[in-house]
Amino acid sequence: MTLKQIFIQNMKVFRKKEGMSQMKLAEYLNTSPTYIGEIEVGKKFPSMDMIEKIANILKIKPYHFFIDRTEQNSDNTYPKLPKSMKNEIRSELNFSMNELIRELLEKY
Repeated sequence: MTLKQIFIQNMKVFRKKEGMSQMKLAEYLNTSPTYIGEIEVGKKFPSMDMIEKIANILKIKPYHFFIDRTEQNSDNTYPKLPKSMKNEIRSELNFSMNELIRELLEKY
């Protein structure tokens, strides 16, 4: 798969994940829905500035558009997290669970 194809596939995935139509994305970007459609079929390719704007609207980092998820795990949405981030998430979840258990024990 070419980098352009990877971008197109990921743009569609992230746009749909946000529940956003091409028309709504175009509205947020102050551009035409036709332009978004042309990007998603490979007729046009956005500038770096536009890629950053699209990423911000879709709540992702711009580099996520260029990750080939066909070679990744079945999650198919985000790349594997770095170990430090996994540990931080694990710690936050652990703290939250302990707080919840403490509140439940106090209540009952």
